Amino acid sequence: AQEAAEALAERKARAVARSHIGEHCLVLGADTMVVLGEGEDERLLGKPEGEAEARQMLASLSGTRHRVVTGVSVVRTRDGVGRTAHEQTWVTMRPIRPAEADAYVKSGEWKDKAGGYAIQETADVFVESLDGGGFDNVVGLPVALALGLLEALESPA
Repeated sequence: AQEAAEALAERKARAVARSHIGEHCLVLGADTMVVLGEGEDERLLGKPEGEAEARQMLASLSGTRHRVVTGVSVVRTRDGVGRTAHEQTWVTMRPIRPAEADAYVKSGEWKDKAGGYAIQETADVFVESLDGGGFDNVVGLPVALALGLLEALESPA
């Protein structure tokens, strides 16, 4: 999951950077994944394609301790130099009642969200605790990590 999140973040940053070659700017890309299980049982949850898949993802996450991994990549456009890293947060989610899941899915907050939930909106009521990483990582951009990568590349080459 870590490698996949980093690779997708770098791909996004480099795609944008290509249209700004030679300019003096930094491009930041990020990609977040929700991960159930570990090792060979690891299952990556991306963005649900519809209500049925969003409901299924919420059911899979209900009552679990899962990981949220965000890859962050920064590319300096004048020379193509880049730095990429990731942050991981363990999320403990309480059991979600079917009526709660139905109401959440009807709200539409799940759209365009890895794992089908947005902790920064009303899905925070499903979360019991966060460990090993920050709230901002679960939202989709670990700010301290992003700032560190930006600072590492803003100095002259």
